[in-house]
Amino acid sequence: MNLRKNIVKERLYEGKTVSCFAAWGYGDADHIERLAPLKPHGIFLEGEHGDVDYNNIPNLTRACDIIGATPIVRINQNDQGVIYRTLDLGALGIVVPHVNNKEEAENVVEGGKFYPLGKRGSFTSRQGIGVPNYHDYANDQTLLIVLLEDIIAVENLDEILEVDHIDVFMVPSGDLAQSMGLPGQGNHPEVQAVVDETMRRISKKGKITGAIANKDNVQNIYDNGGRFFLCDPRPYMAEGFSKYQDFANRNVN
Repeated sequence: MNLRKNIVKERLYEGKTVSCFAAWGYGDADHIERLAPLKPHGIFLEGEHGDVDYNNIPNLTRACDIIGATPIVRINQNDQGVIYRTLDLGALGIVVPHVNNKEEAENVVEGGKFYPLGKRGSFTSRQGIGVPNYHDYANDQTLLIVLLEDIIAVENLDEILEVDHIDVFMVPSGDLAQSMGLPGQGNHPEVQAVVDETMRRISKKGKITGAIANKDNVQNIYDNGGRFFLCDPRPYMAEGFSKYQDFANRNVN
């Protein structure tokens, strides 16, 4: 039995773009299986603001495996035990919020990688059951993503980018706006200017970056160096249902 490939990581290091479906409000195993026809590269499971937790991570990640998508879990704190327990239960990628300096980035690596790269607790993940020499290969397939979502992280960007083995440096606008004194204004021109410039700085250093993408901003993200696109399905679901309602109200008695 071979170790399952991390599709998202493989594509990113081949220089390709990645489309990751955010399972916000769409996050049980049956729902994830129904995404198979869309062929997402990864599924972003929400463990910071949503109901993803240790009791359902195994089945959610199994559903991702079934449809051939990389299971990625956003956790709620930069704690080594939380990081590697989430990996042990089947995640192939970890997203850590509010990484604001070099030391915090190094902590992500220490929790997410086995020796000699880190200090991940020695255990065979659900992904490694029946895989010979799992610990020798797991570091290669584990994806580590940090969120640079505070203005202090932008100020400390150069030192954060010195940390090896972080695969994606994402720049979300929501918390960034709040840290800039503009709560709830992620689309504010001042916030977007910081996002764009930060992504350009990351890509110029030869690192991988990304952001939350939609049909209106995906070209801009790409032009600023983004290759990891996180798509929130809720606006499209709302748009589709709104169109249906308009049709029904016009045509159905």
